[in-house]
Amino acid sequence: MDADSDVALDILITNVVCVFRTRCHLNLRKIALEGANVIYKRDVGKVLMKLRKPRITATIWSSGKVICTGATSEEEAKFGARRLARSLQKLGFQQCATCPLRSDCQNLRRITDLTRVMNQNFILPCVTE
Repeated sequence: MDADSDVALDILITNVVCVFRTRCHLNLRKIALEGANVIYKRDVGKVLMKLRKPRITATIWSSGKVICTGATSEEEAKFGARRLARSLQKLGFQQCATCPLRSDCQNLRRITDLTRVMNQNFILPCVTE
């Protein structure tokens, strides 16, 4: 590929994963009975909670670890983490942080269309051999 040819890549971020910990252990049964939009997976020991805005799904463990997936930006993931922490506080877990003290965005999934960027003259000899 020539250094002179400027090709713009369209990168679309489809999934951002955010992880945070609360400062207390969580009673999953209480969250499942009193929370909204929750699925209790008793055999695995976790609760899935879905938020509509921002559109994320959270996996909540009894140890206090919360994994938020499905956001499309880092700001949206942090906002969703704050909303989850606030909803846990409303369920009676007052020791939990209102806003997560430390949240890490660990994983970004991007989709890129590389068909215009690839040099077909480079690919074809490799395929025919």
